[in-house]
Amino acid sequence: MADFIDYYKSLGLSKSASQDEIRKAYRKLARKYHPDVNPDDEEMSRKFKEINEANEVLSDKDKRKKYDQYGKDWQHADQFEKMRQQGGGGQQYTYADEGFEQQGFSDFFQSIFGGGGGGFRGFGGGQQRSFKGQDINADLHISLADAAQTHKRTISVNNKQIRFTVPAGVADGQSIKLGGHGQPGMQGGPAGDLYLTFRFENDPQFERQGDNLFTHCEIDIFTALLGGEVEVPTLAGKVRLKVKAGTQNGGKMRLKGKGYPIYKQEGKAGDLYVEMKVRLPESLSEAEQELVTNWKQIRKGEA
Repeated sequence: MADFIDYYKSLGLSKSASQDEIRKAYRKLARKYHPDVNPDDEEMSRKFKEINEANEVLSDKDKRKKYDQYGKDWQHADQFEKMRQQGGGGQQYTYADEGFEQQGFSDFFQSIFGGGGGGFRGFGGGQQRSFKGQDINADLHISLADAAQTHKRTISVNNKQIRFTVPAGVADGQSIKLGGHGQPGMQGGPAGDLYLTFRFENDPQFERQGDNLFTHCEIDIFTALLGGEVEVPTLAGKVRLKVKAGTQNGGKMRLKGKGYPIYKQEGKAGDLYVEMKVRLPESLSEAEQELVTNWKQIRKGEA
């Protein structure tokens, strides 16, 4: 029988931890043990898988409830409850830090679901029943730039490599279903499904609102006054933008179709809004001060 792994201890938390505490602990540990940070380190890779497994269970309220009640046998909770309602035993079990206080509970699950003997035929001796495996919920952290283009990703679930396509334009918090990549079924039943939820990393250049993107560009006072050209960032790279003479600080310019891709509408995207920030000189020479003073007098005379 596999050793019991305490998911709370894996994340360095107590059973009373909030969902926010679970999320923060997972992100901190994921950065520490990520394979990219620790290449060719089997122990770090094992620890990374362990905290991922812990997060998948504890970050899901329903799974966490089952885990708190059934411990390492939480995946069989629904099947056990159904069979108990059909006449199988009425014992109550209490989850403790290292498993179950009442001895024999895990052996009971093993005999039913783990292939003990000739298979389970129900508490009443009826026909063998099969059960679909549990679904898995997991977060996939992704950059805005990556989410903006269709590309392939490979992830590891239950020691299996799963390759799938991320469609351009997915939203932060959006989930996709990968059928048959959840937990194995019981007694010949189908495997569960894998639900991946996209979590966007903070982007230093762009703020996303729906399909539109917002950024800013610094220009000097001469470009603001006289006009000119500047380079501005887009998800596809830098482009040249014409600045009109007399552009005000905080003025916005729209680049149509240069925003975030519209989900499952190939070739279509929102707009990019660029806010101009006029950069003033921090100090002026005597000659410059004289020019500005003269300019001020000229402007007053025109008023």
